Amino acid sequence: MTSILTNVAAMSALQTLRSISSGMEETQARVSSGLRVGGAADNAAYWSIATTMRSDNMALSAVQDALGLGAAKVDTAYAGMESAIEVVKEIKKKLVAATEDGVDKAKVQEEIAQLQDQLKSIADAASFSGENWLKADAGAAEVKDVVGSFVRDDNGNVSVKKIGYTLDDKTVLFDSTNNTPLTTYGSGILDAQAQYNGTDGVNVDITINGVASSPAVKGYSTNELLTLGLTFTTNTTTNQTVADNAGTVEYLRLDGQDKWVKLTATAPTTGQAVAYNDGSTDYFVDTADLPTNVVNADAGFSAYNLDITKLDDVATAMGGSFTEADALDFMIQYIDDQLETMTSAAADLGSIAMRIGLQEDFVKKLTESIDKGVGRLVDADMNEESTRLKALQTQQQLGIQSLSIANSASESILTLFR
Repeated sequence: MTSILTNVAAMSALQTLRSISSGMEETQARVSSGLRVGGAADNAAYWSIATTMRSDNMALSAVQDALGLGAAKVDTAYAGMESAIEVVKEIKKKLVAATEDGVDKAKVQEEIAQLQDQLKSIADAASFSGENWLKADAGAAEVKDVVGSFVRDDNGNVSVKKIGYTLDDKTVLFDSTNNTPLTTYGSGILDAQAQYNGTDGVNVDITINGVASSPAVKGYSTNELLTLGLTFTTNTTTNQTVADNAGTVEYLRLDGQDKWVKLTATAPTTGQAVAYNDGSTDYFVDTADLPTNVVNADAGFSAYNLDITKLDDVATAMGGSFTEADALDFMIQYIDDQLETMTSAAADLGSIAMRIGLQEDFVKKLTESIDKGVGRLVDADMNEESTRLKALQTQQQLGIQSLSIANSASESILTLFR
């Protein structure tokens, strides 16, 4: 049946052409955007995943920037700590050199003072973006956080992980609350006042009934004996130096030391060997003269303001019978202890710097992996889409031709009316 009102062939051709045009629009959208899933309507599941992962990637980009800022802060603190360690090593070297007899301690102190000023300069300069981790409130124990990573767990909960570094008396060189470190003390590694804990005892070798022992007795300094008005003599026979008062021998100097021990004319223990004889009387080491135990004595110096020209003051401040040599030995030990603390702090900074570096590399790789994963879900295969577009263009041309043929079929009816 042929009808001029209803052209079934044209209607079929037009429907086909519309379908082809719709396919072309979809393919052209993929070609122009490069996306196979450009919206939720294309594939709701893949679009949802891709949107979430793109959001996470943006967060990771922010983490990467924060890691760069944190790395700069840590590197600045590490560089300052490393430089300060080298300076403290030099101070320790000068102190050891000062133990040699005949050394001009005033000249050595001039060099130490320059090194101490350098320490202050290093701490003041180790600042990045307004933060100084080497000069801070050491008593506050403030934790400085560096962004480490962005994490999404299995339940979809997100969190930002941080790396903490505590600023306290084990990591801060100078206490920022101490405005005059030359005359006062703070809580930092370099401006904290040294605390002496020890004893003024010395071990002496004695024999009791032929059995050797080394008991600890109190050791006296020469200056301490001078204040007692004692007379110092040397026995030409035994080559022993003694200090006595009104002819009564009281103290004996130990070989090779500026230390004296108290003597007694009565043997403290039966069978104890004689320590000294003045030609008429035997004297024994007074083992009952016990040493003084010193606990938390303020030694009167810090690493920043120690002065080896004032060793007598330090010896007195230590709280027992100490010599200047004792004070210098304690200074060396104290500086070595602070150096060990600084080394530990530098190790912590170095490990954080290493961790940040590893995290930066991981974030870069993770970002790339997420981009690849999202691409696999939503990116269009351009080879496939271009081939499809070419085919649809051909189909469209054929559809137009078919519609033209279907429309021309109605015109043939006119010949029946001629």
